[in-house]
Amino acid sequence: MKKVFTGLAALLLLAVITQFYLAASGAFDAAPIEEAFQPHRVLGNVILVLAVVVTIAAAVARMPGRLIGMAGLAAGLVLVQSLIREVAKSFGDGGHFIFGLHAVNGLVIMGLIGMIVRQSRQISWTPAEPGRMAS
Repeated sequence: MKKVFTGLAALLLLAVITQFYLAASGAFDAAPIEEAFQPHRVLGNVILVLAVVVTIAAAVARMPGRLIGMAGLAAGLVLVQSLIREVAKSFGDGGHFIFGLHAVNGLVIMGLIGMIVRQSRQISWTPAEPGRMAS
């Protein structure tokens, strides 16, 4: 189960990297903003669901509490992305300064998930102690 958790975390990292690509392609698209960023928004919702699944998988796999907490933090930070967007929209034209936090938060999310993947790989691929079954 620990290897499944690691695989899900790696998939989440890949989705976040793809999210940056979609944000950049939306920013330079000639289509209206709502249409240009539609793939970015859809993947954002998928990332939120996947982050919650990763958190649950961490608990089920009995990963160390720190990894479970980091996975939960990642899910929380993904939720903050939508909050930043809504707060920035409420400021109208002046909200672009607040919206810049959306990108900064995205970088934090990517770094955090990268740490989760690295630490879970170390745990998942460590040989089990003699007399203990690997999970």
